[in-house]
Amino acid sequence: MNIIGIDIGGTKCALSVPEGEDEVREVVRFETTDVQGTLTRIFAEVEKHKPGSEVVFGVSCGGPLNAKTGIILSPPNLPGWDRIAICVELTKRFGGRAFLMNDANACALAEWQFGAGRGCQSMMFLTMGTGMGAGLILDGRLYEGITGNAGEVGHLRLAPDGPIGFGKSGSFEGFCSGGGIAQIARQRVREHAGVSTLKAVVVDQLTARLVGEAANSGDELALKIWGEVGEKLGEAMSLFIDLLNPERIVIGSIYQRCERFIAPGMNAVIAREALPDSARDCRVVPAELGDEIGGYAAVAIARYHGQKH
Repeated sequence: MNIIGIDIGGTKCALSVPEGEDEVREVVRFETTDVQGTLTRIFAEVEKHKPGSEVVFGVSCGGPLNAKTGIILSPPNLPGWDRIAICVELTKRFGGRAFLMNDANACALAEWQFGAGRGCQSMMFLTMGTGMGAGLILDGRLYEGITGNAGEVGHLRLAPDGPIGFGKSGSFEGFCSGGGIAQIARQRVREHAGVSTLKAVVVDQLTARLVGEAANSGDELALKIWGEVGEKLGEAMSLFIDLLNPERIVIGSIYQRCERFIAPGMNAVIAREALPDSARDCRVVPAELGDEIGGYAAVAIARYHGQKH
């Protein structure tokens, strides 16, 4: 199968191709500019690859989008990308087939095909980056829901009030995303009477990354913040474990980098809250593909849809 993966991000785009059964090679990476300039560059890079009429394109992009019709619908990180029919544009120029998918679902496919979810029949992937989204692999297939919006776990409310994420205070995204962790850190630094390296940072400039660096140095306040994040993550994990009974939950980005600070609190809550048999049969693991996941995700979309036809 002739596959080209296209990863469209707010700051960069990339084209990738499969390299054997288990690897993906990034062919080119370039800056995302205005809509027309970026699309022109994408088409020019595809043309260089001489795709052929049997090509299968996989396009990974942040939502909102309509995966069924292949239309990008004004994602917040892509200003001006209003109703861009990317799949039609690709097949009109090059033939073949093209499939669009939101990046959380695409990353779930990537970790399932190439990474920490290999061999699973039921798996959940959590982005845990700037925001919090999820992709669901249930009984050996991607579950997208009626409108393709399944997995918007960041919108779930975990508390009546709290840090804001997904436009909702006390949401899962508020407690466990990069943006939410920064909010928690700012609040805790204001309240903290003791010594902490975080107090040397201008409060409005505190980020999840700085909290991670402080925890690496043994900072007590930073470790306490990660403990709090871990407990909230554990509350959500317990709900997912009880509801979906997955074999594995794979968590990306922040969890990959800070697992040792987050996992103890998370595991304690799962042990207390989740059904014991379901918790025993579910492994929570960090994602494996790291910064390369975008290319793997785009290729995984094409591979998944291409094999279904």
